[in-house]
Amino acid sequence: MDYIIAIDPGPVFSAYVVWDGNEVISKGILENPKLLKFLIERRNSCQMVIEEVRSYGMPVGITVFDTVWWSGRFCQAWGEQFFRVPRLQVKQYLCHDSRAKDSNIRQALIDRFGKPGTKKAPNLKYGEDGSKEGKLVKDMWSALALAVTFWDQKKARGKV
Repeated sequence: MDYIIAIDPGPVFSAYVVWDGNEVISKGILENPKLLKFLIERRNSCQMVIEEVRSYGMPVGITVFDTVWWSGRFCQAWGEQFFRVPRLQVKQYLCHDSRAKDSNIRQALIDRFGKPGTKKAPNLKYGEDGSKEGKLVKDMWSALALAVTFWDQKKARGKV
């Protein structure tokens, strides 16, 4: 496994990160039909992991159902083997606490990989070309957290 594509799905837009175990190769937030095309073009070129939507007894609205629908479309487009990892597993792996929030997960990633880069000093979370468009933002952090969790757990089982 040279790299993985990790997806944080949403009802209209979804974030993705392509991760090689050391750095972000590609990242973005795309409209779901565009991400679907992106996945079809890269089908079976690596492994895909997607955040699994789970219910914990709270009522949900149409956006959750739309997210689940798109998750299924992404998995179908990918074809062969894909993996689903629930958010709770990411929280427990990175923060050792099921109550962790997005800010805690982001901080755990910063603690591990360093502060986000700047235009003058780019790094894996800003874009090697230093462009603002290369900055890791919003749900891309969730996709990175998913990628890191999946990669590390696969590596621990000797699957990388």
